[in-house]
Amino acid sequence: MAQSVALERPRATPSVNGRRSTTRRWWVLAVLCVSLMMIGLDNTILNVALPTLVRDLHASFSQLQWIVDSYTVVFAGLMLTAGSLGDRFGRKWILLVGLGIFCGGSAFSAFAWSPEILILARALMGVGGALVMPATLSILTNVFVEPHEREKAIGIWAGVAGVGIAVGPIAGGLLLQHFWWGSVFLINVPIIIVGIIAAVLLVPNSADPAARRLDMVGAVLSTAGLAVLLWGIIEAPTTGWHSDRVLIGVSVGLAILAVFMAWELHTDHPMLHLRFFRDRRFSAASAAFALVVLGLYGMLFVTTQYLQFVLGYSALATGICFLPVAGLLLVAGPASTPLVRRLGTKVVVSAGLILIAGGLAWLATTSASTTFVNGVLGPFIILGLGFGDRQLSATGLRLGDPDQGAGRRNSSPRKYVSGAQSEREPQEAE
Repeated sequence: MAQSVALERPRATPSVNGRRSTTRRWWVLAVLCVSLMMIGLDNTILNVALPTLVRDLHASFSQLQWIVDSYTVVFAGLMLTAGSLGDRFGRKWILLVGLGIFCGGSAFSAFAWSPEILILARALMGVGGALVMPATLSILTNVFVEPHEREKAIGIWAGVAGVGIAVGPIAGGLLLQHFWWGSVFLINVPIIIVGIIAAVLLVPNSADPAARRLDMVGAVLSTAGLAVLLWGIIEAPTTGWHSDRVLIGVSVGLAILAVFMAWELHTDHPMLHLRFFRDRRFSAASAAFALVVLGLYGMLFVTTQYLQFVLGYSALATGICFLPVAGLLLVAGPASTPLVRRLGTKVVVSAGLILIAGGLAWLATTSASTTFVNGVLGPFIILGLGFGDRQLSATGLRLGDPDQGAGRRNSSPRKYVSGAQSEREPQEAE
C-alpha cells in the first residue's frame, strides 16, 4: 500500500513535477476553499433558526443544545482520526468521502421530522465535516510547496475559513426569510455536488509514503474521551455543574483521555505524537487558536440570540448585522501574510489577541437598551479584524513538524472542543 501511494504522490503534486500550471493550482485552492466554507458555514448557520425549530419541531431547551452541538461533538472527536486516514489512504479520497457524507447528512437534516432525528442527522454531518477539514489544508500544503505561494494560499484559506463561520447567520437569515427551516441545510446539497465534481477533476491526490499503521486504539480512545467530556460539559447548564450526571461525564471523559495519552506514549505507531507539544511555538499557537475559537463561537451564539430576543430583530436583519465581521475576516486573513513577514509572528499574534479581547470586553457592556449602532457595530469591527488576523498566524505556526503527517498535524480537536464549550456559557447564565 505504501509503495503505491509513494509512486502516486509525485504525479499528484503540481509544484513538484512542474506540469500543472499556476492557474490549475489556484483552481485547486478554490475547490478546497468552497469545501471548507461549507463546513464552517454549517457551524453557525443554525443559530438564527433556533426560534423557528422551537415552533415547528417543538424542540425543548436541552434538545436545542444538542441540535447545535451534536455536530460539534462528533467533529471534535473524529478530527485526529480523519487526519490519520488522509495521511495513509490519500487526502483526495478522504475529502471526497467526507463531502459525500456531509451532503447526505445535510439532506437528512433538511427533512428531519423530530428533534431526535435532527440531532442524529447533525451528528452525521459532523462525521463528514471531520473528514473534510484536515484534508483541505493538507492538500493545500502539498500543492503549494513554494514558500511565497504557500503563504498567500494559506492566507486565502484562513480568510475563507473565517468567512464561512461569519457568513452562517447571514445566509441563515436570508433563507429563513423566504423558505422553511430545512433550507439552511438543503442549500448545502447542490454546492457540495458541484464541489465533488470539481474535486474529482482538479484536486490531486497525495499521501504520506511513510505513513505508520493506523492507531485504531488511539482513535477509539480519543473519540470516546472527547465525546464523553463534551457531553458532560454540555449537560451542565441543564442539570447543574454539581449534578451526578455532569461529574460522572466529565470524570469519565478525562479518565479516557488520560488513558489515550498513556497509550500514545506507549505505542510505536501513535496517532498523535505528544512530543510535538514540547515545541513551545506549536503549543502556544494551538492553545491560542483554541481560545480564539472559544471567543468566536461564543460571540456568534450569544449575539444571534441577543439581536433576535432582546433587540427584536428578524432572522434576516440579524444575519445582515454580521456583514462587518464577515467582510473584515475576508480582508484580514490574507493581509496577515505581509504583516507576519514584516513584524514577525509574535507581534501579529499578540495584536490579534488584544483586538479580540478588547472587542469581547466591549461587547459585554451591551444591555437591553443598547442599539446595534452604538453598542454592537464597534465590537464587531474590532472582532472581525482580530479573528481574521489570528486565523492565519496560528495556522502558520502549526505547520512545522516534518515528522508528523500533514493530516494529523492539521487536525486539532481543540478548536471544536472550544466551540462546544463556548456555546454553554449564555445558557448557564439563564
